[in-house]
Amino acid sequence: MKEWFLGLSALEQVYFWLGIVSTVFLIVQIILMCCSSFGGDVDLDGDGDIDVDMDSGVSIFTVKSITAFFAMGSWTGLFMCAVAPNIKWLSVIIAIIVGGIAMAVVVVALKALTKLQCNGAVQVDKLIGQRATVYVSVPPSRSGRGKITITAQGRFMELDAVTDCGERLAVDETVEIVATENECTVVKRISNKTKGDE
Repeated sequence: MKEWFLGLSALEQVYFWLGIVSTVFLIVQIILMCCSSFGGDVDLDGDGDIDVDMDSGVSIFTVKSITAFFAMGSWTGLFMCAVAPNIKWLSVIIAIIVGGIAMAVVVVALKALTKLQCNGAVQVDKLIGQRATVYVSVPPSRSGRGKITITAQGRFMELDAVTDCGERLAVDETVEIVATENECTVVKRISNKTKGDE
């Protein structure tokens, strides 16, 4: 391995080290992205504080896209130097083209993931006025939280719930969502009375 590396030209050694560093950094980004659900701030503590911003934006020049550019471009450049050792400038051009394609693919993938992430988010405020079923009994007068189940926005959901009613809401009882507070629904018992009885 050492003899192979020493046999490389200066340009090939640059490609090699860029490829190693950017690939390792890309792998770290993928791991952090999976752990933080495609975005978020990650603090790494060592001798000092390093704040790594794993952005979830869709700008062309993000940390992820630039890393992909260097990772794919450098390995492609090293490969082209091996294929056509007498035409070094060709490896640079092809490395830039392949790196640009990799950057574009990452940007498109991030846009698709961001769209999926937005579409999958529950818009709790739009549940007001809908009926749900008590899954875990809801304590009276907001003395604790229970759970309700509801099918809305194209999905089946289980949500935390509280009530202002003076009586506990039993399991399998049908309730109405009257408000939302801090990602928790406020529900009330549906009266069995008809409008003519009121």
